[in-house]
Amino acid sequence: MKLYHCVSARSFRALWMLEELGLPYELQMLPFPPRALAKSYLELNPLGTVPLFLNGADRLTESSAICQYLCSFAPDTPLAVHPGDSAYASYLNWLHMSDATLTFPQTLVLRYTHFEPEARRQPQVVQDYARWFLSRLRSVESALATREYLCADRFTAADVAVSYALMLADFLDLQPQWGPATQAYWQRLRERPAFVRSLDIERQAAIAQGVDPTPSPLLRP
Repeated sequence: MKLYHCVSARSFRALWMLEELGLPYELQMLPFPPRALAKSYLELNPLGTVPLFLNGADRLTESSAICQYLCSFAPDTPLAVHPGDSAYASYLNWLHMSDATLTFPQTLVLRYTHFEPEARRQPQVVQDYARWFLSRLRSVESALATREYLCADRFTAADVAVSYALMLADFLDLQPQWGPATQAYWQRLRERPAFVRSLDIERQAAIAQGVDPTPSPLLRP
């Protein structure tokens, strides 16, 4: 198994999952954006995006899908919720919501605050999409009002997937506008040994491979 990753990018979901599951893997760090700063990477992934996860002939580029895929290599892991379980639909919904609904609006905030030239930045777009994200985050607050994790009464891959949206929002200084249940949830996630270990592995691998290890609000370029 080999994971191509940029510091703080959504490929962190896959790195954290690998550490939670204890699976062997190789971590290849890339400078951001890889399509501009690591041209040879385009031969592997013409989109130039991260993550790219390779396992034999299998290749995946969607971080939430990688979370689900990795669970198949640890059939008894509590991080998965299986068909027939009453929480299965909720589990799948959170996995897909993590990117399609929660991360997406933040990419517009990032683009128009950090990535566009000064003349093209759009404060109104930033404000509108930050508000969009926060309104959708209410679903997380509601789900956590009476439990510690999103579904199945335990920590699952869905929590890993949703956590990146919170990580990104934290970088964007949106955390003060979260509800109390979401605040407490984010703190619990950050205290998990595999989360802490993944941050350290990310940093050490970046340094060893000559990539800037400074955490920053990166997203798919």
